[in-house]
Amino acid sequence: MIKLLNYIVIVFIYFMSFSLANCKSLDNSIRIIDGDTIILNSEKIRFYGIDTPEKKQKCKNRNGLSYPCGEFATNELKKIISSGQLFCKKRATDRYGRSISICYVNGVDINSLMVKNGWALAYRKYSRDYIDEEKEAKDKKMGMWAGKFIAPWKWRKLKR
Repeated sequence: MIKLLNYIVIVFIYFMSFSLANCKSLDNSIRIIDGDTIILNSEKIRFYGIDTPEKKQKCKNRNGLSYPCGEFATNELKKIISSGQLFCKKRATDRYGRSISICYVNGVDINSLMVKNGWALAYRKYSRDYIDEEKEAKDKKMGMWAGKFIAPWKWRKLKR
């Protein structure tokens, strides 16, 4: 029985060390690039499964007036991150060398919050996650959904 217990503890420690090797925590520094990209301890991290307006992107509010929705998305991320302890779990590396990660503040999925609050879209090209959050934001007319906008991936394509 003791051998079995020791084996279970060793396996548990092994899996925990593997899991933690892919996490980054806010020990040193963080820089917010835009609504879905940060630099954490000198590592560039792109949020998995979401896409936010670019910093220079404009949207229209419910009255048809233009506003800097890319800046609004960046500010929303700053507000969320400033509310507590941040850590990111790496899922992959993209062609630009960025870590593709799900990030959490106080254990809450930031990627999900950005979509729920209407400042990010579910990035269906790369993930089926966050679609329910997007529908909720759209139904409640949260963030960008209160007016009109061009999906960030389409906006980038138009600017090229």
